[in-house]
Amino acid sequence: MKKPILNIAVTGLNAIDSPGPGIAVIRGLRDSKHFDVRIIGLAYENLEPGIYMRDLVDKVYQIPYPSIGHETLLSRIEYINSKENLDVIIPNFDAELFSFIKIAPKLKTLGINSLLPTVEQFDARLKGKLNEFGEKYNILVPRSEVALNIDEFKEKIDTYDYPVVVKGKFYEASVVYSYEQAVSAFYKISAKWGTPIILQQFVKGQELNITALGDGKGNLIGAVPMRKTYITDAGKGWAGISLDDDSLIEMARNMVENTRWAGGCELELIKEEDTGLTYLIEINPRFPAWIYLAVGCGQNHPDALVRMAMGEKVEAFPDFEAGKMFIRYSYDMICNLEDFQKIAVMGEL
Repeated sequence: MKKPILNIAVTGLNAIDSPGPGIAVIRGLRDSKHFDVRIIGLAYENLEPGIYMRDLVDKVYQIPYPSIGHETLLSRIEYINSKENLDVIIPNFDAELFSFIKIAPKLKTLGINSLLPTVEQFDARLKGKLNEFGEKYNILVPRSEVALNIDEFKEKIDTYDYPVVVKGKFYEASVVYSYEQAVSAFYKISAKWGTPIILQQFVKGQELNITALGDGKGNLIGAVPMRKTYITDAGKGWAGISLDDDSLIEMARNMVENTRWAGGCELELIKEEDTGLTYLIEINPRFPAWIYLAVGCGQNHPDALVRMAMGEKVEAFPDFEAGKMFIRYSYDMICNLEDFQKIAVMGEL
């Protein structure tokens, strides 16, 4: 039987050294056994590499930055939908997610489906609320606090033992070893991402991650844990291996069941070197950039998300293949200047 063709809009096309999840999500969608796709890329910057990956992305539109407001975003999506008749939209950036959650009901009336957490779910896992989250769901979390300004930051940093992790509210983190480094990190990160800034006690150990998918009703549809085997200077996993660890799967299950999480998410963990205890250090409210590893292990989370967004009942994946590796790489694409000019001037390609 011929598979249906779905028009799916995807953000996160910045396949750079600190990549967004968009290209990995698109690869998963193109591997679907349930539907064919026409991919509509949504980009913020003219040089997001995914714009020019014509074998993966069929059409690209620029969209406004989240800071401009969700009404402006809605207007742009309405225009894109008038041209493309979108079936599903998959946002892949933390900073844009709140806006997409706010406009999701309106998009639904236009026939554009999504599977996103609620505002309450989104807020509960914010970096500054991670201690409360850990206490509520009995998960180990390193001591974490929020600083709204430099004076509050200086006061709180004095109560920590170094090293300390200084984090932005959406992205970026620096491990600091002195008061001077901490203050410098505050100014650098806040200049880029604004405040608040999060302080978190550093935990030395092995970095682990879990990608998980919830149906919004308390059911874990899929989860794949991995261990980073190569980490870049920016702290990004450039290679990793899937793990057979029931305790990590159970952690993901508890999180999804307790929060009734809808959509994809990533749990970032540290297994402490001295004690073997596993600490939750962050919850990202969308698919990770390494989501294609889950596809390679037998769990196509982007495919399952789209089917649930379209109203289909999806059964939980029974298992996955441990011992699969991903290794990220870079290569030089040769693009036409004409294409760059079109997206820069017209906002479409």
